[in-house]
Amino acid sequence: MALIEPGKKAPAFTLKDQQGTVHRLSDYAGRSVILYFYPKDDTPGCTKESCEFQAALPHLKKRQAVVFGISILDEASKAKFAEKHGLTFPLLADADHAVAEKYGTWQEKSNYGRTYMGIARTTYLIGPDGKVRQRWDNVKVTGHVDAVTAALAG
Repeated sequence: MALIEPGKKAPAFTLKDQQGTVHRLSDYAGRSVILYFYPKDDTPGCTKESCEFQAALPHLKKRQAVVFGISILDEASKAKFAEKHGLTFPLLADADHAVAEKYGTWQEKSNYGRTYMGIARTTYLIGPDGKVRQRWDNVKVTGHVDAVTAALAG
């Protein structure tokens, strides 16, 4: 599937977090939702991005926004990652990559000449109306959380 364009309705999802709690996008209607897709738990770039979102939580909560990190590893992996790095927001387990496919982030990647399917680092800002307000593709971690925070304020 293609990436979701700004102005379009964000696809519904239901996923469990690192504690086994079920989260549905519809549960957060009326609030801004930051949905960031990351390739793998506890890798350098994913750790930095997640820790920066954690550090920004007080600012994001003031704006009534919620943050979800999504990757394909299971809840146990998410729990270990969250515990190790003090992450207190939900990390959602998309083990069968169904949600990543709905959002267009399950893409062909290549590394050292080998091609494979995986999550492309992408962030969506979903408005209180359930529509995508902004999307960041091929995210570079440095400065990204600041950009998302600024977009939320703007």
